[in-house]
Amino acid sequence: MRRREFVAAAAALIVSSRRSLAQQARRRIGFLAVNELMPSWQSAWLGGLRNHGWVDGSNLTIEYRFARSADRLPALAAELIALNPELIMAGNPASAAALKSATSSIPIVFVGTADPVGIGFVQSLSRPGGNITGLATFVPGQFISKQVQFVRELVPNATRIMILSNPGNLIHRRVIAEELPQTSRQLGVTFPVVEATVAEEYDAAFVSAAAQHAEAIVVFADFTTLRNSTRITTLAAKHRIPAIYLGRNYAVDGGLISYGPDFPDMWLRAGGYVDKILKGTAPSGLPVEQPTKYELVINMKTAKALGLTVPPALLASADEVIE
Repeated sequence: MRRREFVAAAAALIVSSRRSLAQQARRRIGFLAVNELMPSWQSAWLGGLRNHGWVDGSNLTIEYRFARSADRLPALAAELIALNPELIMAGNPASAAALKSATSSIPIVFVGTADPVGIGFVQSLSRPGGNITGLATFVPGQFISKQVQFVRELVPNATRIMILSNPGNLIHRRVIAEELPQTSRQLGVTFPVVEATVAEEYDAAFVSAAAQHAEAIVVFADFTTLRNSTRITTLAAKHRIPAIYLGRNYAVDGGLISYGPDFPDMWLRAGGYVDKILKGTAPSGLPVEQPTKYELVINMKTAKALGLTVPPALLASADEVIE
């Protein structure tokens, strides 16, 4: 073989070998949720991965599955598990529950699950103890009380504050049974509950809240309320009920006030869990983290439409004011 031909053949072999190694190096993870992530959350999620050197389509393959409804989660969980990914992300509590029921070996990382100890996902925040860990929205304590306090700054004399809850949501049931009675005693407020499991029941829920003379309403969040945020904020405005929500997207969609974790920040931090697990750390050794950033967002246009005066101190403490 001539020298020039040999060099060309050797170069082609090196390129081919590098491509083969690159393909072998690509790691596979799964992603299960009911709804697609909002654009800001999706951007933060991919950004968090990039911060640790992982790029979807380069050295990482992400298999996404979106159920659209909770009843499809078990089948999609099984579908992802059959692909044998190195870990699976759970985009909401229902997804995490479906995955936890389906596998005890593949690592699971949840984002945005409240009270993961109370609902049985982990043994403790510091020592999860199984194949699942992640980032909690909040843990039992004063979070709901804080939301109620913000409501009462806007509606100072409110003593009858409704709760909009999904009776099928285990977290909602736990908060109602365990945290609200304590909050009621501390603040002298009663919390009647109106329920909605599917979007079609929201209209009746708000009619009921208005008929019961609700002075305000706390909307407990889940994937159904997230998908129907505009519908819910429109109903609150129609019935003239001041409402507080968990995420800023509700205030952007016309809701009066929102207070909750900075969800993009949580999705950004999720990249660290992926990185550690792909590098060999077991989920049982990764403590569940809590939010480090919270956002208070006030929609002044909605406040004015409801005839509410926003106290200067509350305005000063807001992270964002929508005019």
